[in-house]
Amino acid sequence: MKILLAGGGTGGHLMPALALAQAMRDARPDLEPVLVGAERGIEAQVLPRYPFRYHLLPIEPIYRRTWWKNVRWALIAGRVWRAVGRVLEAERPAVVVGTGGYAAGPVVWRAQRAGIPTALVEENAFPGVTTRWLARRARQVHLGFPEARARVATGPTTEVFTLGNPVRPQTPGEGDRFTVLADLGLSPERPTLLVFGGSQGARAINYAVAGALERRLLDGMNVLWGTGEAQAAAFAGYAVPGRVVVRGFFDPMTTAYRAADVVVARAGAMTLAELCAWGKPSILVPLPTAAADHQTQNALALAAAGAAIHLAESQLTPHALAERVRGLLGDRERLEAVSANARARGHPDAAREIVSKILTLSR
Repeated sequence: MKILLAGGGTGGHLMPALALAQAMRDARPDLEPVLVGAERGIEAQVLPRYPFRYHLLPIEPIYRRTWWKNVRWALIAGRVWRAVGRVLEAERPAVVVGTGGYAAGPVVWRAQRAGIPTALVEENAFPGVTTRWLARRARQVHLGFPEARARVATGPTTEVFTLGNPVRPQTPGEGDRFTVLADLGLSPERPTLLVFGGSQGARAINYAVAGALERRLLDGMNVLWGTGEAQAAAFAGYAVPGRVVVRGFFDPMTTAYRAADVVVARAGAMTLAELCAWGKPSILVPLPTAAADHQTQNALALAAAGAAIHLAESQLTPHALAERVRGLLGDRERLEAVSANARARGHPDAAREIVSKILTLSR
């Protein structure tokens, strides 16, 4: 039996699809997850490294601010519609699952018109356009945040579940902290700072880290720095053998999380789900231009629960970043408290629980 998982464009929508695909494969050997993404999304670089079949379609984003770019949809709509139809005809899935992003919308929409049961996975507290458009005809909607329920208009037969966001499970076979650090060429005797801004990177965070390294404010610790693929070349020169590792994107992220003692990151929904599932102390720098400023709300919620430290981008400087990192690493009691509070909010089994609900649609 095949289940189609459509989503991507950014890691925040691709990684939930991969987590669900793995959970499906673990749940039943007769299940075949097939992923669908966009040719121009990060999935084009990531999916070839995974053992799942996939399709990449000529789907493009819907722009909110530069709205005039949407005129291209008049040119590509027919091609996208036919491409999606060919995938559905070839795969004949029992269920189609949308995990958000511009790669999901056309696939889920055409599946609904074809009478195929569909489920939506909404990662954010403020639901995305895809979820808001398609929820009425979906059989299931899975929410990562309970706050999203009031913002989703569902149909009379739609079931809504709040089971958390699907993240990849921690697998013992992937190595412990010492093994991972050794593989990265880093010393386990030093604490390790993990910094990343998502699959696209975060320019403000990257400049702050670069400035802190130039001023030697992060001496005495390992630095794992995910710059984003587009910015990797610009910051590659900051790598220091044995202490600073610079990469465009860490995949799988489980490797980076195993190595990290403290994390600096944006406050996207999937990032927070992973940080809480892993119980990682973090300093969150929300993207100020995120829709409805939802990243700031995410960060403030975790900070209020003692599960993270909030640092607004307007206050982000090399010194401010280094001060907060050193403050956490230098206070073992506080570090452990933030870790415990984060873990208490985690849903490490969300992928397995969501899959168990989705499978009821195939009966």
